[in-house]
Amino acid sequence: MSITDEMKACLSTAFSPTQLEVIDDSASHAGHSGNPGGDGETHFNVMIRAQAFAGMSRVARHRAVHTALGDIVPRIHALALDIDV
Repeated sequence: MSITDEMKACLSTAFSPTQLEVIDDSASHAGHSGNPGGDGETHFNVMIRAQAFAGMSRVARHRAVHTALGDIVPRIHALALDIDV
């Protein structure tokens, strides 16, 4: 299973989002630190919308996503998050 698919599964299970996009943006960073080339899956953009984030601060939302992703986070180089209700 790809990291993209793993991320989608973890976030769907944790938050039951109304919208979820996980985009592998590794190709845009080829040759940069953290992405020596190859198969990618090093840089990601995530857009997630879920009622589970209602009442949470921005920092709490980011922490919740990182917790939900668990051991995926140490396996990637960069993660850009767009989180809202």
